[in-house]
Amino acid sequence: MAFFRSRTVNLLNLHYAIHSIALSGGASFFAVYLLKAGVSAPWIFTAIALILAGRFVIRPVIVPIAVRTGMRALVIAGTVLTALQYPLLAEVHGVGLALVLLCIVGSVGDTLYWSTYHAYFAALGNHEHRGSEVSAREAVAALVGIVSPLVTGWALVALGPMVAFGATSLLLLLAALPLFFTPEVRVAAKAPGAFRAAIPGVKLFLADGWIAGGYHFVWQIALFLSLRESFTAFGGALALAALVGAVAGLFLGRLIDTGGGERAVLFAIGALVITTLLRAAAPGHAALAVLANALGALVVCLYIPTVMTAVYNQAKRSPCTLRFHVATEGGWDVGGAAGLLLSALLAASGAPLSIALLLPLIGAAFLFAELRRYYARHPRLAEVALPDPLAQNAIVNLGESAGP
Repeated sequence: MAFFRSRTVNLLNLHYAIHSIALSGGASFFAVYLLKAGVSAPWIFTAIALILAGRFVIRPVIVPIAVRTGMRALVIAGTVLTALQYPLLAEVHGVGLALVLLCIVGSVGDTLYWSTYHAYFAALGNHEHRGSEVSAREAVAALVGIVSPLVTGWALVALGPMVAFGATSLLLLLAALPLFFTPEVRVAAKAPGAFRAAIPGVKLFLADGWIAGGYHFVWQIALFLSLRESFTAFGGALALAALVGAVAGLFLGRLIDTGGGERAVLFAIGALVITTLLRAAAPGHAALAVLANALGALVVCLYIPTVMTAVYNQAKRSPCTLRFHVATEGGWDVGGAAGLLLSALLAASGAPLSIALLLPLIGAAFLFAELRRYYARHPRLAEVALPDPLAQNAIVNLGESAGP
């Protein structure tokens, strides 16, 4: 597996593995803890939509800051800032000041982290092994996700939210450490055509954000309610899903790298549609909900490498990877916020959660068409790898061969 030979990618994946312990632990309980803390489902969806809207407003300042500091510093800063939201989460008791502060801190931290992390990974990874790199990253995330939700669910019941979410915060701080040993990526003050080059990625992420609104956030509430609002049962369902994901982990990335992109799209979107329909039928039925959640882990293993291989390679060919991801993440914020606000309106009007759970099908249809078009133009990624455009807009002090 040649993609494991890159020290930089290995360090990035180590960072992501530690980060994923927190994501599959405390972060996975974000919405359901709010429900338990007295925030109604419509307000939860609205609060998350406001976090995404805040990210969209803040995001334009990322590029000027990165021009001065470089990308690595912002990834580290974003990692640290995301850690600060979890002690605030433990202090939420219904709709109030703590929830408002949580939305503000969450917006700032997520904006710094996700825009720069994706751009950083895109800049330092390899075209020819991109699918395998992303699949390996997600397989590691699935492995660490087996134990983390079980421990978090137990900690919430036995030790309380401050200890459980405090541990999540500490893990996020530790996740920043491997980044101190990765190379810097400088960002040019100007990159003509960068945002225009990001339009295909914006469309992909707009659809992905819309899908996430129902498939991820609404589903968490539906699953939790189906499990009678039990933190331990919810953690067990997440752990089972992580186990399924770990077993499936490394299959599709290699399929993409060897020219199977169009088949990958069919598998990924097909699995997404089937699982979405199953989830819409699951609320109120615990066994069916657990099964639908476990199948969701298989969807992740198929879906993320398919989408992110296209996005990362578009980013690396663009005039500036950071500007590309600032734009695409903005598209994700718009899609996610729109889907969540519609879900909030549906829930507030008394519509069953099953209706909101079907909304991702709209985004899935659009994403299927866009991804099929992309992979039809790029049937073998190794053959279409272009000279590194970072030579024109960035200084990459690799210290080893991490790029084409």
